Amino acid sequence: MEQATKTPQQLTAQFQTNVKLLDDILGVSRNYDISGRELRIGGRRAHLYFLDGYGKDDVIERILAFLLSLTEQQLGSVKDMDDFASRFGTYGETGTEQDLDTIVTSILLGKCALLLEGMERAMLFDAKAYPTRGVEEPSDGKVLRGSHDGFTEVVKKNSALIRRRIRDPRLVMENHRVGERSQADVVLCYLDDKVDREALGEIRERLNKIDVYSISMGQESIAEAIHRPQWFNPFPRVRYTERPDAAAASVMEGSIILMVDNSPSVMILPTSFFDFMQETNDYYFPPLVGTYLRLVRFFVFLASLVITPVWYLAMMNPEHIPSWLAFIGIEEPNGVPLLLQLLLLELIVDLLKLASLNTPDVLSNSFSMLGALILGDFAVRANWLVPEVLVYIAFVAIASFAQPSFELGYAFKLMRVLLLILSALFSIWGFLGGLVLMAVLIATTKPLAGHYLYPIYPFNWKALKHLLLRQPISRDNT
Repeated sequence: MEQATKTPQQLTAQFQTNVKLLDDILGVSRNYDISGRELRIGGRRAHLYFLDGYGKDDVIERILAFLLSLTEQQLGSVKDMDDFASRFGTYGETGTEQDLDTIVTSILLGKCALLLEGMERAMLFDAKAYPTRGVEEPSDGKVLRGSHDGFTEVVKKNSALIRRRIRDPRLVMENHRVGERSQADVVLCYLDDKVDREALGEIRERLNKIDVYSISMGQESIAEAIHRPQWFNPFPRVRYTERPDAAAASVMEGSIILMVDNSPSVMILPTSFFDFMQETNDYYFPPLVGTYLRLVRFFVFLASLVITPVWYLAMMNPEHIPSWLAFIGIEEPNGVPLLLQLLLLELIVDLLKLASLNTPDVLSNSFSMLGALILGDFAVRANWLVPEVLVYIAFVAIASFAQPSFELGYAFKLMRVLLLILSALFSIWGFLGGLVLMAVLIATTKPLAGHYLYPIYPFNWKALKHLLLRQPISRDNT
């Protein structure tokens, strides 16, 4: 038996019935912030709905002052609401709608809805102003030179920040509505003549297939909904940025930007593994300096992955340490197993990061001093830790902050812990097996489009050179 499709509920010419329907659905009597005001325009009954806190009071006041001044003669020749809006809809963003669900959603998004006696449609005008913070530089993407503005939680402002940088009519801002209850605005931004059509079609299809009630966690909810689940794989498949200049540069190179309302981060799609190694600062210095910074970042990040497992293997097999590396040895070993010390400090570093997020600014200095004392002098004197362990973990912690992607940093951290455990269980073979397992995980990571290991696979020397070396700004390199 086929399931009957639900017929959309629409407004009718019965004014009082329309008002009662909207009052009941919006809960005007229950919600203090949803206002319904009775009016009389040109001798006809009217009703205005708006969300208190979103509306621009001065704009609404001017619109109502004009509408209330209309006479019966002026309204006498009006045929329908479309005719009324074309004659007396003085505000720029004005339209009409008959579908009840669309009207309710529009009101909850901040638009004003006007019902007029004898009309089967409602007039909607967009006189909202979302509460928002000012445009300021994001805390995780600071640059020495360049612009110091950043995305905010309002998707329209974010679109304007990109439009300001790309004044091209081929720049497309494509709006989608996601979430059965949240009805969140999701915007796809791309250049129509440079975008990968296959990737764009795949992203559109997955957005349309999202079947969730709410997008409460912003871009992370979208990222988890559009990707195939790979819970066992820690490597990120989405790159985020809060910088409009980085997003605009990605769009110019053919990428797709996905912006979610209520989120100050935008998603750059599709993404490969090596894209995470780039940073905005590279392009605010000359090519030689930018290349140096990029190569240092590559080396430090790879070193942070293997330095503690390799050192642990060396300490477990001191006879294999050459004389010129004798300084890496432990002078005064204590009773706590070395593996336990390394794993404990990996855990404590994350604990300090979590604690710093919840520490009030006025107590941040005290927290820093307390953490330094516990992890430094006190721990060594109590023979809980050896100084060498502190040195290597400190290097790893500093290296993690040199990497612009927090998601990739935590993926490498989990791989480093896995290498430590496998090295303790199976010595050098466990270490090599862990490297192979990590390579398999990276190779099997499935982005939305393309290959995760591009430009290594499929191999593209020109693209690989662009990733390793900071190229001069040119027509094709932004």
